Amino acid sequence: MKTIKQFTSMAILAILFIFSACSNQQGSNPMMGGQVGEYMVQQITPQNITLYKDFPATLEGEQTVEIRPRVAGYIEKIFVDEGDYVKKGQLLFQINANDIRAQVRSAEAQVKVAESQVATAKIELEKTKPLVEKDIVSEFQLESVNTSLQSAEAQLAQANANLANAKANLEYTMISSPTNGFIGTFPYRVGSLVSSSVAQPLTTVSNTSTMRAYFSINEKAFLQLTKSLEGNTTSEKLANLPEVDLILPDQSIYPQKGKIEIASGIVDPQTGAINMRASFPNAEGNLRSGGSGNIRLPEYHKDVLLVPQPASYEIQGKHFVYVANSDNKVVNTEIQVIAGDLKDVFVVTSGIKAGDKIVVEGINTLRDGIEIKPKLAGQQAVAENNQPSHN
Repeated sequence: MKTIKQFTSMAILAILFIFSACSNQQGSNPMMGGQVGEYMVQQITPQNITLYKDFPATLEGEQTVEIRPRVAGYIEKIFVDEGDYVKKGQLLFQINANDIRAQVRSAEAQVKVAESQVATAKIELEKTKPLVEKDIVSEFQLESVNTSLQSAEAQLAQANANLANAKANLEYTMISSPTNGFIGTFPYRVGSLVSSSVAQPLTTVSNTSTMRAYFSINEKAFLQLTKSLEGNTTSEKLANLPEVDLILPDQSIYPQKGKIEIASGIVDPQTGAINMRASFPNAEGNLRSGGSGNIRLPEYHKDVLLVPQPASYEIQGKHFVYVANSDNKVVNTEIQVIAGDLKDVFVVTSGIKAGDKIVVEGINTLRDGIEIKPKLAGQQAVAENNQPSHN
């Protein structure tokens, strides 16, 4: 009996100890036991922000010229190497000219023959005129002689034209660069027989002093890009766009800024995209035709609301924040955000309004309807501090 009483006393003491511990634990939580917890809140104010979007681009030189032979022959010499930088007028190829030199000599001989025929016809004309005046020969004879002279002069003109053509062909055997730029590859080597009808050019020369970056953006993005710009026409609006960046394949930023020059007047019905072109200076030749990169375009947003990302949470792809109402009770609120390239904030398009106070710390301890003691956080230049890094 004594043992039962001791056991009962020990059980009661244990229950009292557990109850006491639970009471102490509840009292330590500001959300329990009637206590109101203090939470940092931030008042939402409109701000201006610039987001950036990247679009894949292909690079081409300002001018890419195919070098093709204008006469047939064997390549006799190549004066440059693949990848060399050449200047306008610099000699590139020499085609064997033996056959064409023979054509020039033949054309020169034909000219001499034609000149002789013209001289003979003139002499005949001078002899015939006095005879006609003395009625020794008829007018018909004079006309016949005059016609022979005209025919000889026409043959001389034809011979001179043939000679000029032969000399031009001789010049065409020396092929020079039509522009400054970089030499491409050589599909044909010394000894190859080439002509104007060969499938591939002898090489290409790319003028890359200015590089053109071609890219496409969808119609919606294009409208967002241009709607706030001054100007009545697309060209005028594009002229007011700020300079853009070129992101290279290694994710570095090309040191020279570019300018958007043109936008296609047609929307591709298959993709809904608009083709655009930006130009970048390339005096040092660091960019090459055929290269790739990304054009980084600015997207301006005026008087938008920014929410720190740690102040929100996501459930099934939806974003939520806790808004403190006038009774200092938190309201679980869904927000719509823009997926941008800011570091730590979201651009909010709907769900909250200017002047709302949102909880920015300790949101994982909150639930809808709980009363809090708000502590207003100092306003920060959120937009400036969250611009994407361009280093």
